[in-house]
Amino acid sequence: MELEGGILGRADGGDRGGAYLVGVVPPGRSEAEVADHLEELASLVDTAGFHEAGRAILPLRRIHPATFVGRGQAAELGEVARALDAAVVVVDEELSPAQVRNLERATGLPVVDRAGVIIDIFAIHARSREARYQVELARLEYLLPRLAGRWTHLSRQVGGGPGGTKGEGEKQIELDRRMVRRRIDRLRRELARLDRGRVVRRRARRRVPQAALVGYTNVGKSSLFNRLVRADVRVEDRLFATLDPTVRRLVAPARGAILLKDTVGFIRKLPHHLVASFRSTFAEAEEADLLVLVLDLAHPAADRQREVAEQVLAASGLDARPRIVAWNKADLAPPEVVEGIRRREPDAVVVSARTGEGLDRLREALLDRLLGRALSGEVSLPAGRGDLLAWLARVAEVRAVTEAGEDRLRVSLRAPRHVFGELERRL
Repeated sequence: MELEGGILGRADGGDRGGAYLVGVVPPGRSEAEVADHLEELASLVDTAGFHEAGRAILPLRRIHPATFVGRGQAAELGEVARALDAAVVVVDEELSPAQVRNLERATGLPVVDRAGVIIDIFAIHARSREARYQVELARLEYLLPRLAGRWTHLSRQVGGGPGGTKGEGEKQIELDRRMVRRRIDRLRRELARLDRGRVVRRRARRRVPQAALVGYTNVGKSSLFNRLVRADVRVEDRLFATLDPTVRRLVAPARGAILLKDTVGFIRKLPHHLVASFRSTFAEAEEADLLVLVLDLAHPAADRQREVAEQVLAASGLDARPRIVAWNKADLAPPEVVEGIRRREPDAVVVSARTGEGLDRLREALLDRLLGRALSGEVSLPAGRGDLLAWLARVAEVRAVTEAGEDRLRVSLRAPRHVFGELERRL
């Protein structure tokens, strides 16, 4: 059995074909909400390398155990999708293995659910060894219950043996399952080993205050991260462009340093087994002293994205962690929206990673929260205390030094409150 690539096979960077998108409107859900979810699904399939061939929103009175949607609806979906030359039908729900197989028979096309698309994207974007292991683990756990039916053609050709012995198809399924379970066990052991090394590295970093950028996927966290720490983290206008947590040092002259972390983006209906597989990414946020919740000021569904981020943080036990709210992409938002946010959330920081607007304020807020608020002031030093002047140059921002009489110097500086207290002690 092929174990390489994603759920939908390999992606070589080109167009992988058309995807026919399907959303359902069960009782209690509005068509407008489902349409909004399909917009996100369209971004997901684009990130996976497919173009949208078309979409359908189906009303549902109940969930059909065998096919999720009605059999008649499934057949009609297949006719429309094939007429549009779709290569795959993508359902914006999590389907059971039996539902996927039955839908494939009814539509005559490969069928993948939302979880399968997300795993496929993760497989494309995984870069580090740990991320690749995490993706493979999530993919195999997704595929394991779906192996039945892959070899049923052999059962039909050979049939059961005398006395009810198993056919070739059943034997092959058992072999595949055994191989997949062994690989899953090995991946879990490898990830546990890598996680122990990560724990050691995190302990070594505990001496330095830490902040983590969190938020919905594609809100510009990595772009903001790059501007703040002058890094070169991968940036794309696509969902889940960043999978591996990245840590960089942000140094403030004369004030000290903090560690800033970029983490994987959140998304609604993220499959539970993916959350479990990517525990190391969430662990980086758990280790942070301060969270920077990055929001997309220009997105029409910004409030709903914020709700999803809040739900993920609450599920991770991070909802009470100290935070700064950063509304990104201010350059793309209408002026009245920007002003509305500034009036409604005066403590939030409005920024643009593209133009640099608000970055100084965000950087200062990070340093103030983690290293202590900087104060501006003047101090008088004896002219012969060059040791104090040298010390201030190391721990504070010395702005000016002027003579204040024959044996005194006036020093204008900016520094955290504790520096002024330490200076009094040294005098």
